Order: sequence, then structure tokens, then C-alpha cells
Amino acid sequence: MIATGKLGQAAYEVHVLTEAHIPQLMKLQFEVVDALENKAILQPLVEGELGFILRGNGVMIGVFVEGKLIAFRALLQPGMDDEHLGYDIGLTTEAELKKVLYQEISNVHPDYRGFGLQRTMADIIMQQINLTKFTVVCATVMPGNIASLKDKFSQGMHVAALKYKYGGKLRYVFMKDLVRKENALWQEEKFVEMDETVEQQQLLKAGFVGRSMKKDGDSWLVQYVK
Repeated sequence: MIATGKLGQAAYEVHVLTEAHIPQLMKLQFEVVDALENKAILQPLVEGELGFILRGNGVMIGVFVEGKLIAFRALLQPGMDDEHLGYDIGLTTEAELKKVLYQEISNVHPDYRGFGLQRTMADIIMQQINLTKFTVVCATVMPGNIASLKDKFSQGMHVAALKYKYGGKLRYVFMKDLVRKENALWQEEKFVEMDETVEQQQLLKAGFVGRSMKKDGDSWLVQYVK
């Protein structure tokens, strides 16, 4: 057990997961997807992908209430391939790429939403990272997936790229340097509508990074700074 807490009146425990938890993980993913109105925003991990992470290629933590898995979050140590997110954030050498972890899937059972579990798990799992081995965390998020975008920004991650990944799917590429502190000062600031893909890509190419987002009427604006 690595942490405890309360969700309303319910006490919970947080544990590092193992392959023995795969059946519970598969069941929870099914329950989460089944409750989604737009099922396309979440791509569940198949049994083999879960097993790959749990066999030492990352870390996965789970939140349990009365012995039942009600939430989990994963970090993945990726393989070396052409889609590696390290390339998207400007890394070039194999040594640099090997120090990158991906924020993978994060699920919370519908009955336990509203308690900030996503953020709680993010804080806990980041504490499990070996900083002598890994120095950067990356993630991809689909534009329009507001909950996931808020989650990444709340952790101090920033948008480093906006490009087509995984066979043509548009994704924000987020990153966080675990060693160096981000510069909180900037000279320029621009807010761009989330669906203005080309304008955002031009800003990123010019050295801007996406630091936050806000709602403006029916639109979401992304804050870019330099």
C-alpha cells in the first residue's frame, strides 16, 4: 500500500498493481466505457497491453474501496520506434528517448467521479518515478477531450506539439520535464480556439507552448506563451 484517503465516507487504499489485477482492470475499463456518452474518447487497453506495462515496462497504480478496484492510472516505458513522442518534443538521441515515460490510460469508475481522483492518482504515480532513470513525461490527448486536457494542464504539463499520430489521428503532445523547472515568465501570450489547428501549429513551430485553456462562450481557447 502506498497511500490512503477518503472519498466522502468511503475509505480507499492505493496499491501498485501487478499482473494478478488484470481481470479487475479489464472489468473496470468495460464499466467506464459503457458509461461514456461518446465512447470514442477512450481507447481501453487490451489484456496484452496491460500485461506489458505490469511486467516491468512502466508502473500502474490502483485505488481500492473495500477490496474493489475503482480507479487506476498507468505510466508506460515506451519502445523505440518512429512514433516515439520524444521526437515530437525535440529529443534526438537514443539516450534522451530512453528517459521518457508516457502517461497512459487513467480510469475512474462512474460511481466515484467528482472526488478529484484523476489528479490524486497523478500526484501519487509521479512519486513512483525513478528520477535517476526517467526525466520527462509525455502524453497525447485528442482535441476536444476536455477532461483529459484539464488533467494534463493541472499537472503542470504543457503542449509541445499538435500533429497527426497513430495513423492520422490529431493529437496534442504534452510534456513535463521532471528535473528542470519550467519558466513561469513569458514575453508573449496568445489565445487560440481549440479547433484552429493550423494557427496552433504555427505558434508551436515559432517556439510557443500551450500552458492552459479557458472557456469562451461555446468555444475552448488554448493559451500559448513564449
